[in-house]
Amino acid sequence: MERIERHAMFGGWQEVWQHNSSSLSSTVNVGVYLPPQAEEGKWPVLYWLSGLTCNEQNFITKANAQRYAAEHGVIIVAPDTSPRGDDVANDEAYDLGQGAGFYVNATQEPWAKHYRMYDYIVEELPALIETHFPANDVRSITGHSMGGHGALMIALRNPGRYRSVSAFSPIVAPSQVPWGHKAFGAYLGDDQTTWKAYDTVELVAQAEEKLELLVDQGTADNFLEEQLRTELLEEACQAANHPSNIRYQEGYDHSYYFIATFIEDHIKHHAEALK
Repeated sequence: MERIERHAMFGGWQEVWQHNSSSLSSTVNVGVYLPPQAEEGKWPVLYWLSGLTCNEQNFITKANAQRYAAEHGVIIVAPDTSPRGDDVANDEAYDLGQGAGFYVNATQEPWAKHYRMYDYIVEELPALIETHFPANDVRSITGHSMGGHGALMIALRNPGRYRSVSAFSPIVAPSQVPWGHKAFGAYLGDDQTTWKAYDTVELVAQAEEKLELLVDQGTADNFLEEQLRTELLEEACQAANHPSNIRYQEGYDHSYYFIATFIEDHIKHHAEALK
């Protein structure tokens, strides 16, 4: 791994590292915040998954999460949202291709070679972090929008791997909304039964582990009614008796203004579980 950025922040270091990913067959950037406590010992990790059009920079420059990570002694790892490069398949639209990996393992061409974000987030990235940084194997996961979908879905699919999970404005039922239909159709093919493995609402019904799902959703989010469909997650959790704390925040939209407002709550939630 090669460090390409380093900035002092709240007594710790915000770094950006670059490495060659075997899962994605491409060069990948990943943001790593090391709190001041990381000077001694090994510390738990909170993985942040970003949304459509984002890369590793959006969260580390806009959310102000480092302040609270420093208070609680939590490493934050914020990877890119997809493979990138001249030889990586892409699409002109913002919601498919580079910047829109959807945290699945693609099975369809031309995407299958590079678009294996599920494997990257679940297996490859934690192995790298726990090898190269003062990190232990105690993990939590969170994210926004497409990344909120990724965080909830990955936690539900991997019981025992994460101590806690949360999301901002997640796409809770990609099998039922336009963003998901477009991405899953391209990456996974037309057989919609294969989509269920990456759909939070479907996974809640069969979850082996009952991690509480902490979700914040802004009421002024222009994607809420068509793309996010938070009420479907509420209904699924009620039907499965799955613990959830779904909070509608009056007047907040889909932006990082919203995330920055409530990120302290989320990091406290994770820090308590990571203890």
